[in-house]
This record gives sequence, structure tokens and C-alpha cells, in this order.
Amino acid sequence: MNSKLFPFIANIVIVVLLMLGCKDDGLTIPVTDQNITYMGRIEMNDSVATLIWPGTSVKINFEGESVSATLKDEKGENYYNIVLDEDSIIVLHPDTDKKQYLLASNLTEGKHSIEIFKRTEWNNGKTNFYGFKLEGNAKLLPADTRKDVKIEFYGNSITSGCAVEDYSGNDSPDSIFTNNWNSYAAVTARSLDADYRCISKGGIGIMVSWFPLIMPEMYNRLIPNDPGSSWDFSKYTPDIVVINLFQNDSWLVNMPDHNEFKHRFGTTAPDDEFIINSYRRFVSALRGHYPNARIICMLGNMDITAKDSPWLGYVEQAVAQLNDKRIQTLFVPYKETPGHPRIEEQQIMADNLIEFIKKN
Repeated sequence: MNSKLFPFIANIVIVVLLMLGCKDDGLTIPVTDQNITYMGRIEMNDSVATLIWPGTSVKINFEGESVSATLKDEKGENYYNIVLDEDSIIVLHPDTDKKQYLLASNLTEGKHSIEIFKRTEWNNGKTNFYGFKLEGNAKLLPADTRKDVKIEFYGNSITSGCAVEDYSGNDSPDSIFTNNWNSYAAVTARSLDADYRCISKGGIGIMVSWFPLIMPEMYNRLIPNDPGSSWDFSKYTPDIVVINLFQNDSWLVNMPDHNEFKHRFGTTAPDDEFIINSYRRFVSALRGHYPNARIICMLGNMDITAKDSPWLGYVEQAVAQLNDKRIQTLFVPYKETPGHPRIEEQQIMADNLIEFIKKN
């Protein structure tokens, strides 16, 4: 080898080795990082965050060319909206193996945000979230400032967004058609730029449900189907609480042969006083946890608000008995269509609720 070329070649080799040694392996962000924004009742430990309730989400701000997340679903029945820069771009369906999923790639320079938003209900199972990974000039940015308004919803399938995207006429309970993002609850929260909590389950009632669990038994849990799991109400104090329940009660009280009716009531249907007192006790329990919140007792927009429905009167009487000026009622008219509310009908409810909140 020409002795004059040796230093030149040696320098090239050194540069290549340095480049290999400085290879970008990405930036791993554990679940405990303070710059991750969690929304909803989420079970946390040092290595995993477990998403259970509809509308729960995980979000970061960052710089980088791509972003991934590691997830493991309990049943393989959950679906998530992946929201890039406040725009929902894809639907993610994690399976039961622990995997890293690419959420977005080929991103431009500058600030981005990514959010993983749970579309589906808790009966579809839990999802374990193990953290994010950024690649390509990656940098984790500070979390957004805390939102000025906090809003919490207690509801049934309407609030969950069940069948909201099923336009087949079948009103399918399949989880792919459920999308809490398009529920009136989530739409309202985004419109008000509010922190959002959704405590809901399709088929649930205050007195009786289609299954062996009622809202007064579930509302104070972290893990909804675990009687030993308690939620610490001091961790989250909403400014506004919205209750949209009784739709399932209104059907089941007329079905004395249903197993849950028999379990709750035997052979005797609840009278008006029992119905009113049941609603009043539940609202009073929430008031005990949130002494300063504005509570909106809402009905709509399925047939519970149809013409001549007695259930509006039950709610009005229960609220009147509480004699609390910060507890109000809002009834959204019956949508006059069968099945669950679709996206447009959910938007009508959201419009009514948003206007009501701003006015009051």
C-alpha cells in the first residue's frame, strides 16, 4: 500500500467507526415519564399503564421522524384511534401478544403530538401500554399545560358511543362500530377543551341492567368489574359532572321475565317513588364526592325522551328533592330513529350540551 494513502484511509475508517458507534437507536419513553399525559381512570405501576374505560388516552408531544408504542391487549377486542397532531389518522387493533406498533412515520421536522385513544368499552378487555419509542432526531417535548376545565360523564351505551359508526341498520354491538371519540361526551369535552373522564357501560342502569351490575355498584371503581377495586376520588375533581342514565331502566322495568329484573325486584315492579329515590340517591352520592361541581342530569336522545315519557318527570322530581341550585336537568329530544345514535345524532346531543354549559 502506498504509504502516502495510509493516513487518508485510516481517517476514513475512523469516521465510519464513529458513525457506527453513534447510530441512532431511538428514544424510549417509559410509562412513568412526567411528559406523558394520561386521561381517564388508568391503572398504573412502574412498568405498565393499563387502559380500561372508554375514552381513556395516552399522549405525548415530540420531535422525530417516527413514533411507536408497545401494547398488549387482553382479549384482542379493543380498538384505538391514533391521533396525530389532533387529527385521527388510523384505527389500531392491538392483539394479545406484546408488540411494538408503528403509529406514524416520515414525519416532518418540528413539533408533533400523538395520542392513543380507547374507542371501545371495558368489557372488551384491558390493554397494557408499556411506553413510546421515538426515532430520527428524536426529542420528547413538555406535556401540554393542564386544561382549565374538567368534565366527567356517567352513562350507558349512548355515552360510550356504541354502534355510532354502524350505518347498516343492524345496530351491531361489535366493538369495531363503537367509537367513544364520536360520542357526544368526547365531542363536548374537545369542544370545551376540557380534560375528559368517561365512566360508562352499554346496557347499564341505575336500578337494573341487562347484566348483573348497576351504576351505583360500578361508578366508584378503578377496575369496573372488580368489586374489590376502589377509585380514589381525591385524584380527580371535575368542574362538571354529566349523568345520562335511565335508558336501560326504562326498558327493563317493563320486562318482569328478565333475569336481572327478577334478581333486583322479584315479582314486583318498582313504583314511581322507588324510581325517583333511586335516581336521587345516585346523584346525591356523586355530590358527596364532588361538593362543588356543576351536575347536569341529562336524558337523550333515545326513546326515553319520546313524547309522553314519564322518565323526564322522574328525573325532575329527583333533582327538585335534592334542592341544590348547582344540579340542573337537560333533556335532548328523541331522535325519532331506531337503535343507537349515530355520529350525526351524537353531534346533536353534543350541541345541546355545549350550548347548555356555556349558557349556564
